[in-house]
Amino acid sequence: MTALDKDDSPFDPADPSRPAKAPVPRDAATLILIRRARGGPEVLMGQRSKGHVFMPDKWVFPGGRVERTDGLAPAATELAPEAEEKLRLQARRKAPRAFALAAVRETFEEAGLIVGRRGASGLPPLGWETYCAHDAAPELHKLAFVCRAITPPYRPRRFDARFFLADAEDVLLDDRPIASGDQELLHTRWFSFDDAEKLDLPSVTRFVIGEVRARLAGEETGGPPFLRWTRAGHRMDRL
Repeated sequence: MTALDKDDSPFDPADPSRPAKAPVPRDAATLILIRRARGGPEVLMGQRSKGHVFMPDKWVFPGGRVERTDGLAPAATELAPEAEEKLRLQARRKAPRAFALAAVRETFEEAGLIVGRRGASGLPPLGWETYCAHDAAPELHKLAFVCRAITPPYRPRRFDARFFLADAEDVLLDDRPIASGDQELLHTRWFSFDDAEKLDLPSVTRFVIGEVRARLAGEETGGPPFLRWTRAGHRMDRL
């Protein structure tokens, strides 16, 4: 396994250079796209830019910060009731749909892929103009909520990330990228799970890959894991 760095997962020891006061975590969302290939399922991943302050060079799923206007974006369908209920647990800052929509927008911006179907409706909010110009609208009920992870308080940058899972063949308007994507995410490619686990991954990404593999294999995993820091140390619960 690749050595952990100080911007890595919630599972490594506290960094002696940690800030005196813990930064407030920023809400974030990530989309894990899976496609069926002859050799088995493949997952879409991209490499973060070398010049990026947070986890440079690491391979991750498309994702990023939830913007203020994400919850206002139109959608063809809304979240499944079970997913919406679990996203509301211990979360008060944003509506559940904002997280799913942020994952869709970030996948478009970083990987150039449109998650949605034809038939845009309504005026797009700020930040959604280019996506909606492709006459697309997300089908949020097809996005499964599979994990939540909060970066520990001793990190200089903290995120409260929700991870969603979707079948690429079922949710993509076209499996060919319409643009090169954001410079924060380079070399976007499909990998088998075995090959993905050989990449330079943040430990939380490695954990989520294991969780997704178990789900696809039909193993009983329970609700979405919730990884976070408490006074007693790192903790994982099932939502």
